[in-house]
Amino acid sequence: MLERIRRAVRARIADNALLDEISRLLREAVPFDAAFWAAADPLTMLATSPTRLENLGSGEACDSYWENEFFVEDVNHFRTLARRRTPTASLHRATDGHPARSSRYHTLNRPLGLGDELRCLFRSGGEVWGYACLWRAHGARPFTTAEERFLSDLSAPIGDAFRRAALLRPDPAADTLDAPGVLTFDRSGRLESVTETAELWLRELPFTQVDGDGRDAVSIPAELRAVVNKARAIAAGRDAGTARARLLLHGRWLMIHGFPLREPNGEGGKTAVVIEPAKATDLAPLIVRAYRLGRREQQITRLVAGGLSTAEIAATLCLSTHTVRGYLKQVFEKVEVSTRGGLVAKIFAEHHKGTLNPDIHTAL
Repeated sequence: MLERIRRAVRARIADNALLDEISRLLREAVPFDAAFWAAADPLTMLATSPTRLENLGSGEACDSYWENEFFVEDVNHFRTLARRRTPTASLHRATDGHPARSSRYHTLNRPLGLGDELRCLFRSGGEVWGYACLWRAHGARPFTTAEERFLSDLSAPIGDAFRRAALLRPDPAADTLDAPGVLTFDRSGRLESVTETAELWLRELPFTQVDGDGRDAVSIPAELRAVVNKARAIAAGRDAGTARARLLLHGRWLMIHGFPLREPNGEGGKTAVVIEPAKATDLAPLIVRAYRLGRREQQITRLVAGGLSTAEIAATLCLSTHTVRGYLKQVFEKVEVSTRGGLVAKIFAEHHKGTLNPDIHTAL
């Protein structure tokens, strides 16, 4: 079964159809009763499209899920798992066989009739490009170490499928909105107000695919839920970094930004979310990771985009020209180009609709 799943994902991109196939095949080897699947922005680890829910009920469960991920001290958070060498972890083993020690077990699992859970990161080139959480019904046997290893062996091939999705060329004829939309959420993370443009964006955003409970609808996409709760956690001092995710929608890249808000009296707690077309500078860090360029290769690509010669790059990085040529050869092979112009065009132009920002090299 392991090789069968590997064949299913080989050379394919992660979309809802592939997630459906992976879930169906995996269930035969590692039985589960509910699941959450999502692509991840490798720069922020926030959920992005495609996402998929199986037998998890309504949007309230998603709210509890992300609340726990960012606001509650618990075991096996995805950001914690990202620091470990092994990409999988079960709740049963993390709590020494006492899942009731987990807050998530009480607030999410038990209310949904679920027991043990198994989380997995899907990595490619050391970056997290997606993740999944599998659950078994309350009272069912916990996930075994053999099942954890089975899922771990799928981390790289499934991660590659998520990574390849980031290299899809946007459709230059995609007819989408150009203006940003703004949404505000109250202190509890509930939607409070939206601009007219934001309503139009929400109609275009892909709702999380729900399987197994057709009467329930997810009103706010998982991408927005993750960004909102990340921004709230940063404002509360429980997390760091930035609350933003990149999303390829209908042939065009979007950015979803989350910002903590403060009232004139200094009180905080509310959150604003901005949805807007992505700029080339937003995409550059994502695309170079999707091509699996190493740190030095990224530096050299940035300098090539800035118009520096081989000798100038060597002087800037304190390398020999021979070493720079070697790195350039590696970059050309990974990106499948043969010239500097082709490199800049493929990384920056092909993945961005519109005119390139002349300061694009500052984004890498």
